[in-house]
Amino acid sequence: LPQCFVLLRVKPSVNSLYLDVSGSSVEQKIYIELKNTVPCVRLLNATHQIGCQSSISGDTGVLHVLETEADLDWILSTGPHPPYMVLMEATFFTRPTMMRMKNSTRVAGVAVINSNTTAVESFSPHTSCPNQNTGVYREDYGPDLANCSSTVWNPLGNSMSYEDFTFPIFSLKDDNQTQVMRKCYEDHNMRVNGSAPQYPLCAMQLFSHMHAVTDTVTCMRRAEVCDPLSDFNVWASIRPINASAKGHKNNESVVIAAARLDGRSFFWDIGTSAEGTVSGIVTLLAAAHALYPVTQEAPPVRNIFFTFFQGETFDYIGSSRMVYDMKQDKFVINLDNVHSVLEIGQVGLRNGQKLWMHTDPVSRKNSTVDEEVINLVDNIKSVASTLNVSLDEPNTTQALPPSSFQRFLRVQPIPGVVLADHKSSFINRYYESLYDTAAYLNMTYPSDLSPEEQMEYETEASKSLTEVATLVARSLYKQAGGNDRLLINITADAKMLLYGFLVRSNNSWFSSLLPPEAGAKGRSSILESGPPQYYIGLRQDNSVKSVTRFVQFVMANATGTVTSLNQIQCQNPNDVPGESKDLYSYHWVSGPPSANSTEGDPYCVRTSVRLAKALSPAFELPEYGSREYSTWTESRWKTIRARIFLVASPQLEMLTLGVGVTVLLVSLVLTYFISSKAELLFSSTHETPNTTY
Repeated sequence: LPQCFVLLRVKPSVNSLYLDVSGSSVEQKIYIELKNTVPCVRLLNATHQIGCQSSISGDTGVLHVLETEADLDWILSTGPHPPYMVLMEATFFTRPTMMRMKNSTRVAGVAVINSNTTAVESFSPHTSCPNQNTGVYREDYGPDLANCSSTVWNPLGNSMSYEDFTFPIFSLKDDNQTQVMRKCYEDHNMRVNGSAPQYPLCAMQLFSHMHAVTDTVTCMRRAEVCDPLSDFNVWASIRPINASAKGHKNNESVVIAAARLDGRSFFWDIGTSAEGTVSGIVTLLAAAHALYPVTQEAPPVRNIFFTFFQGETFDYIGSSRMVYDMKQDKFVINLDNVHSVLEIGQVGLRNGQKLWMHTDPVSRKNSTVDEEVINLVDNIKSVASTLNVSLDEPNTTQALPPSSFQRFLRVQPIPGVVLADHKSSFINRYYESLYDTAAYLNMTYPSDLSPEEQMEYETEASKSLTEVATLVARSLYKQAGGNDRLLINITADAKMLLYGFLVRSNNSWFSSLLPPEAGAKGRSSILESGPPQYYIGLRQDNSVKSVTRFVQFVMANATGTVTSLNQIQCQNPNDVPGESKDLYSYHWVSGPPSANSTEGDPYCVRTSVRLAKALSPAFELPEYGSREYSTWTESRWKTIRARIFLVASPQLEMLTLGVGVTVLLVSLVLTYFISSKAELLFSSTHETPNTTY
């Protein structure tokens, strides 16, 4: 009450000076609500919790802008008005700074300004050994390679994303509202000649209370406080596979071509992952698009099975689920149908340099596996000799980098290669951080191009990935036993894909590939002015992540056939002679705009593309404390919000409280006195006389 009294007196001037906010509610006069904020949230696994949270009523502190070491000393030691809410540019968002704040009682929260132009030289909040506990290397399989003992894959990783912070940390867009916060700080909180500022002070309040605590075992036991990270894998094959019949397929041998779908950063639902994820997605999609027409003209001996795994950042959720289902004969094929694997890792930073073919030294001790690996490597090298791509192999005793292929090897030895732009440690300086963006891949366009013209423009990055995609497509065809004379007809094009997945998903091409309800005009549109985000998140209301949907329908376009079915027939193809939902999936898509209209001309696509559940087996067994499978969950929360306001001095608050209590007591006494004397004070002492006329 006393704080509100003071705020009511001073806040209107803040709103009128900074935001020109008008409104009659008390809350509007007190607070400036901050939009475009993204929190760090709490995640849990079988053993611990990570992330951030506020108290249940939100955390409040005096705003201080961190710009120098002196500011940090003021916040942590000498400032007279703790606790502080720290506003900082992303360049100050480092592990040493954050750990000093974590170990202090003088910090109430942190707001990080996420600028599109500011980037540090290197920053990776992920671990230095990604997924080290759920990969193939362990005590009974290559123990000398376990825990990155021979190769530290992400040496720049500082593990900050895996710390547990007891205060809220938010990411803010570098827009007008951050300028409002700076103005509020400069007007009220700025030190003058080293002296402390005077009240009223500019304060910030952050709300991000998390319901789940301790670990996944605990939170899953308590109903409705956390949910497993989950979504869907995407898969397709050049020859259709009967999806209704599970388990081993006789006379079916497949070459698996794989990439991962997800990434993350420190903050919830921010995961741009240009090099870490998108380079692999785009390469494999472009390869599938280039490869499909030739496979229909001259089918190879083996089937080619494309798969995109979701949730790989979090202990291989997608790949471990597919391998589990294969092992249990719950998938359309099983592990005995797998001939070999070619996985596309990080390939976006090649810049004319070598690509590296990584293999597993342990499984290659089996002579049969080694022979097939050598054959796969030779096939890739043979194709590369006809292209502008240099290839090499690291030392044959080196472990595989973090990859979905490791989950296959945990079950049985399978020949395979992981293609990447690094020989040993990642060359990605921003692995799993918010800096791994299109700008990092030098995705730049002439300023005079429209968005649609940019989509058709070939950047150096798209040119490089086009070469890699062509290599992958031809290598897959050769590995599957295709006709070598047709390799020259396989040429990929990555520019439109790279634009859609890294720059702007709301473009005419993507819109034409989606169902009408998910396109630009639909109520449930997934198109955005920027790129999609690659954090796996949760399946809410059985929804599918936007990136999964994009990959699903781009693959349908790449490997599908346009049919003459109308919309009703497309939804019920089994009623149409010659069509089968067991072999194909059918999608009614928007289609490109017709010549005389901006609206699409819809049609039905028949394709082998399907979705498969990407939910860790740990949640189906259920074994919430599993050491074999991913156990990552995300805490539920009620409110995520941030706001600033002016706060009065404690002395004035106490004075206001004292005055309020005094007024209350006087009011009670006065009310009691009036009530007790009411008969005397309000009774009628004169009767109305009767008057006769």
